[in-house]
Amino acid sequence: MDQWIELRRKIRNQQIPLRQLARKTGIHRQTLRKIRDNSQPPGYHRARPIQKTKIWPYLERIKAIIEADKEQRHTAKRIWERLQAEGFDGGYTIVKDAVRQIKKTSKEVFMPLSQRPGEAQVGFGHALANFGGTLKKIVFFVMSPAHSDALFVNLPRSYCSALVR
Repeated sequence: MDQWIELRRKIRNQQIPLRQLARKTGIHRQTLRKIRDNSQPPGYHRARPIQKTKIWPYLERIKAIIEADKEQRHTAKRIWERLQAEGFDGGYTIVKDAVRQIKKTSKEVFMPLSQRPGEAQVGFGHALANFGGTLKKIVFFVMSPAHSDALFVNLPRSYCSALVR
């Protein structure tokens, strides 16, 4: 990364020609053009996704095994052995990767909410209010103490005086 920044600085600030810099550093001109045009090194990107032709027909079966055996918690090796008995001729690694992916995407995620007395959720909002037949947009403040589930709404004084009239 330091070399990338240094070369980029030389190319952009000192106006050293790419050909001269290529001779000096031994880096190809096309690579130097990438350095000039990108502030950070571009990461690796696959041209197309990996084809999982062997495991593809068995993905639903793997999901069913994982769903049905939540108490037993089958390991990837045990699932691979069951699939082999059903005619699967692929390797253990692709089954292990598929099991990991399925478990990762099907995991139930929750966050328990527990607030102590005195903590509250606060927000601001906009609403339309009818003032003597005309609709006006008003701003309000809302506070909801989580422990008691009460609701507190506050309007600016200018709105309150208009509502009283």
